[in-house]
Amino acid sequence: MLVRTRRSGFVHPHSSDITSETHYRQRREILKWAAASGLVSLAGPFGAAMALGDTKAATGLAFSPSKVSGARSSEALTPEEDATHYNNFYEFGLDKADPARHAHSLPTHPWTIRVEGLVNKPATFDIEQLLKLSPLEERIYRLRCVEGWSMVIPWLGYSLSKLLAQVEPLGSAKYVEFVTLADAKVMPGLRSGVLDWPYTEGLRLDEAMHPLTLLTLGMYGHELPKQNGAPVRIVVPWKYGFKSAKSLVTIRLVENMPGTAWNKAARNEYGFYSNVNPDVPHPRWSQATERRIGEGGLFAKRRKTLLFNGYEEQVGQLYAGMDLRKDY
Repeated sequence: MLVRTRRSGFVHPHSSDITSETHYRQRREILKWAAASGLVSLAGPFGAAMALGDTKAATGLAFSPSKVSGARSSEALTPEEDATHYNNFYEFGLDKADPARHAHSLPTHPWTIRVEGLVNKPATFDIEQLLKLSPLEERIYRLRCVEGWSMVIPWLGYSLSKLLAQVEPLGSAKYVEFVTLADAKVMPGLRSGVLDWPYTEGLRLDEAMHPLTLLTLGMYGHELPKQNGAPVRIVVPWKYGFKSAKSLVTIRLVENMPGTAWNKAARNEYGFYSNVNPDVPHPRWSQATERRIGEGGLFAKRRKTLLFNGYEEQVGQLYAGMDLRKDY
């Protein structure tokens, strides 16, 4: 089934229309060989670093891993090469390799994020202010994609609630809306018309204030790579990955449930809550199992999908009394 977006002439992409993991890996090997052989010219030293998978060499912000704290996980981490080169970031293209290929053009310094709406103290923060707001913690969270693949990533950041506390939400605030960058000069994917840009997402205020909801500034011990949502993104580990908005420019507290990008594009496929729930199949595929990226590609043994992505004990009480098949 193809679902048309509100813009005529464009078709919502099938998962089968998006590059498979096997083809992506083959192209990555060719790209690395070509770069090492001097046969590929990319956009400056950042592009060269991206081609070789060296995201650390591409960062420019003073980023101190010595500030990082937090317990380690016994779960095996996804290789950084996979986590930074197999991505959904449609602003840079529909292909899984497109974000790493095109995001080098994204200017991330300087960067500001505006927190506004139903708050006592609306404010604008730059990245340096965000880094000073709270000590960074390393949190190893699973990320589960609605397409059926998952990763385990060491994120760097702190609870979003610490930022929201700075602006003092009003009692009338019930939801938090996230607005991301939409710059056609550096984001070729905006020409696709797949979504109603800019990309927007939202959480209920209690979800946004939950300690697990992470204001994320880095991963794997260093600054966020551009293809992973630099310089600041949200990570909501018990929800499907598309809920974790990247390259944030505005956080807005509102009274009514905000419209979100995928819900507006295909309401019957992507609900507002989008909690990981193996008992609620996507209309075009099952969500009962998943493939862990980095564990053998398309031939890896599939894992059973866990309710709330394995975080039921921590977040299940947020949805007490709700019908999780209806409020998907």
